[in-house]
Amino acid sequence: MQDITIRRFINSNAKSLSDMIAYTLRTTNIKDYSIEYIENLIAKITPMYLIDKADHTHMYVAAIDDKIVGCGAIGPYYDNADESCLFTIFVSPDYQGHGIGKRIIDTLESDEYFVRAKRIEVPASITAYKFYLKLGYGYKNNNKSLDDDKLIHMEKFRRN
Repeated sequence: MQDITIRRFINSNAKSLSDMIAYTLRTTNIKDYSIEYIENLIAKITPMYLIDKADHTHMYVAAIDDKIVGCGAIGPYYDNADESCLFTIFVSPDYQGHGIGKRIIDTLESDEYFVRAKRIEVPASITAYKFYLKLGYGYKNNNKSLDDDKLIHMEKFRRN
């Protein structure tokens, strides 16, 4: 596999990132969600949505040359100084299983929002929750059920 670069998102990445996320949802997440759910989510994750998300978080992209193949973001959990949350973590189906997701998480876990936090939450899809379990995240309040958005809330505690 070619060299992967993980770097901060810039606004000019928004369209290709939105397209990559839509492709991932339609290819990978469709195995766990209805087409209606997937298309509603795609309609929400527009280039402008990503630009806005990047204004409130530290968003990263994984790229091979200039092609975006993954992404992830970390930001404050509401306004709590000692809690953070992971968001918008995707790897293109064409590159899944090659360690890119782990590298994105490693990048997020070295970000200042992670380092300052005692607790990090991630709203995980049905498709991704086992990935987070492997990386040391557990079920928030030991609750394995889906929320109203069909996500499983997971968390990791840091020892300071």
